[in-house]
Amino acid sequence: MTTLQAAPAKIEHVVLGPDEEPPVTLTPKAIEMVKEALVAEKLEGHGLRVFVEGGGCSGFRYGLDFEETPRSGDFEMNFDGLRVFVDPVSAMNLEGTTIDYVLGMSGSGFKFNNPN
Repeated sequence: MTTLQAAPAKIEHVVLGPDEEPPVTLTPKAIEMVKEALVAEKLEGHGLRVFVEGGGCSGFRYGLDFEETPRSGDFEMNFDGLRVFVDPVSAMNLEGTTIDYVLGMSGSGFKFNNPN
């Protein structure tokens, strides 16, 4: 007798609830600056993609980009109305990371504070 098994369900993306620990968090200033950039770029309704990619000899490189919708397998978080997308591999490397927006003598920009 042959046993048929159902194919595993394809996970489109995972929306994290308010009680779930997100792999990355954003400070209020970072959220404000991303929202301002979305308006300036006329990308209202888009979300922020946060990712990590190999940087060769210097290790990992953090990145930010705007996207309209999450990709298959992404984690989706909501920070004060800002949707944030992180792929599963980046999520592992970003675990516990806080993204801030800083102003300094050498300029301003987003700063990743990764305890790992």
